[in-house]
Amino acid sequence: MEVQETEVQTDRVLTVPNLLSFLRLLGVPLFLWLILVPKADGWAIVVLIFAGVSDYLDGKIARRWNQISRVGQILDPLADRLYILATLVGLLIRGIIPWWLVAVLVGRDVVMGIVLFVIKRRTGLTGLPVHFIGKAATFCLLYAFPLMLLGAGTGPLADVCRVRGWAFALWGTGLYLWAAVLYLEQAARILKSQPKVTAATPTG
Repeated sequence: MEVQETEVQTDRVLTVPNLLSFLRLLGVPLFLWLILVPKADGWAIVVLIFAGVSDYLDGKIARRWNQISRVGQILDPLADRLYILATLVGLLIRGIIPWWLVAVLVGRDVVMGIVLFVIKRRTGLTGLPVHFIGKAATFCLLYAFPLMLLGAGTGPLADVCRVRGWAFALWGTGLYLWAAVLYLEQAARILKSQPKVTAATPTG
């Protein structure tokens, strides 16, 4: 599987992709408040839809207009992970999803966090090139969560949303784990090829 082009193309911080990622970050606490306090599921779904659409657009715009930046490489995956975590917590508290799904997805991110920490300590690198599989997994999960939230209701529409939501959730979870395997293999190659950072070596 080829890796998407992720080389830094600009040092600018204020770019459209970075703005979209920042807005996604602001939406995380808003989503949790909507789903847990007033239980305004309709507005919570709107926030999730914005998260999914903006996640697609910021990457598309960054590649199309040569706006891939170091800040964007940090903000984009951070926003994705926080949205997935916040949605899992909200849906779990509401009793919409089971604990095992949360454990699998959060466990995967914990493992990847440890791997990234090791890579940072050993080589000075701050991240891994993004795989299409990883982005596809995130898209599937962000598409599944609004459907699962709609499926928590009653009636024919809720039944359809529940089935489709679980289908995308399981497919997205499978891709999420597959992407982790690819990232682990990629991390192993980097650790073998990159020189170990010493105290006298700048890490950027």
